[in-house]
Amino acid sequence: MIREMTQLDFKKFWPTFSHVVSLQETYAFDPDMTIDQAYAVWCELPTKTFVFIEGDDVLGSYYIKPNAAGPSAHICNCGYIVSEKARGKGIARKPCEHSQTTAIEIGFKAMQANSVVATNEIAVGLWKRMGFQIIGTLPMAYLHGFATEP
Repeated sequence: MIREMTQLDFKKFWPTFSHVVSLQETYAFDPDMTIDQAYAVWCELPTKTFVFIEGDDVLGSYYIKPNAAGPSAHICNCGYIVSEKARGKGIARKPCEHSQTTAIEIGFKAMQANSVVATNEIAVGLWKRMGFQIIGTLPMAYLHGFATEP
C-alpha cells in the first residue's frame, strides 16, 4: 500500500533513511542530520511525501516537489529510497509508477531526476525502463563517502 507519509511512518522509516544517507553513495544529504532535520527535508519541504508499507514494514518512501520555481514549477522532481531488505524485489517500480500518476494528478507536466548517481546502476536501469532518458552526466559531481579526493 502506498499512502501519504505521517510523522509516525517517518520514525519507522528513519533507520532506512539514516543508513542510506550515512553511506554517502546516492543522496547528497548531510550524513549527520538529525531525525528532525531529515523529516523537514523529506516530508515538510516537498509538496507531498509517500510511504510504501506492507504489513507493519516500511519498504520505501518517495517525495514529490517542483524541480524549480517560477516558469519551471510545472516540472517535478522526486526522491526515492527503498529499504535494504526490500531491494531486488521490484519494489522501487511501484513508487515510481505511483509518482508519475501523482504528478499528473497534482498538475505537474513533466518529471526530472536531477542527480541519479551513475554507480547506482539498478536505479539508472529502472529509470530507463520507466521511460526516462539521460540528458547529461557530470563527472566527479558526487563525492562518495569513500572518495578520498575530488
